[in-house]
Amino acid sequence: MSKVLMKGNEAMALAAIKADCDAFYGYPITPQNELPEYLSKHMSLHGKVFVQAESEVAAINMVYGAAGAGARVLTSSSSPGIALKQEGLSYMAGSELPAVIINVMRGGPGLGGIQPSQADYKQITRGGGNGDYYLYALAPETLQEAVDLIKEAFDIADYFRNPVMIAVDGLIGQMMEPVDLDIETPKWDLEPKTWAADGNLINRKKNIINSLYLDPNDLEKHSFKLKEKYDEMRKNHQRYELINMENAEIVIVAYGSTSRIARSAIEILSEKGIKCGILRPITLFPYPKKAFGELPLTVKNLLVVEMSTGQMLDDVIISNECRLPISFYGRAGGIVPEAEEIVNKVLEIVGGEKHE
Repeated sequence: MSKVLMKGNEAMALAAIKADCDAFYGYPITPQNELPEYLSKHMSLHGKVFVQAESEVAAINMVYGAAGAGARVLTSSSSPGIALKQEGLSYMAGSELPAVIINVMRGGPGLGGIQPSQADYKQITRGGGNGDYYLYALAPETLQEAVDLIKEAFDIADYFRNPVMIAVDGLIGQMMEPVDLDIETPKWDLEPKTWAADGNLINRKKNIINSLYLDPNDLEKHSFKLKEKYDEMRKNHQRYELINMENAEIVIVAYGSTSRIARSAIEILSEKGIKCGILRPITLFPYPKKAFGELPLTVKNLLVVEMSTGQMLDDVIISNECRLPISFYGRAGGIVPEAEEIVNKVLEIVGGEKHE
């Protein structure tokens, strides 16, 4: 299949179908509405299940039930809706159930606005519900990467028996770009879902899906079992991209749409003789701490750029381990930073003249 020009939300929906998603449960909210709208028509055409639930809370509990039965399940929402799903996500992580969640982020807190944002970072990476758990979280930069990661995300969720979050901002959801839906993505080595409560279709013991452990010793054992899973993610499954690192003097740390803008900024800086690179996290959890150890010795400063007031900044501080000075530039409320703004912040740090 050649590339097709598609809107972001619709392309992400089609990617889920291509990944053999069995069922979608969701509830409308801007700016992700085109995603369930597309699936409302096309899931049934592929013999799959689509349900518009009565609320976000109902939707995530339907996801919980379908995942527990062994289905490949998707839900999507935008920031306030994702907040409402947090209890269900905690239940799913505690019950070790796989599912894919697409968060098309908008500004907050509260209802905020409907413009693009990256202000759900801590909610996504720290586990917005209760207890010791994490979501495997991926942050694509382009629509093509979003499509590819969504197709792979169902395998990742099944492999780890854990929810996987796809974190995009409203810009990616609403933009139009050419995408190739038939690009081969990595296939994970998956085992049969013998743990599923699927009506005992095979000859095995009775399965119970549960996250309740009344004996504290049992709960502690389970919590440390989950920790081993998250430690494995941290050790072997960090993803990142290092861009323009040869002799870089300053490195911009940015993800998603912001890293795309940073690419334009470093081109302008290059014309001014400033060697600037980009460290682009692709996994938000596990955060790519390893990337900071690969920065060249020429790097003297880090600049964190986000569409928030500085939520990723904490992870950069931790990963940097006090080696380099860190500066921050952010826009909030749905305002997207321009390349010239980033250029001027870099020039301010390195002592160059302001870019007009």
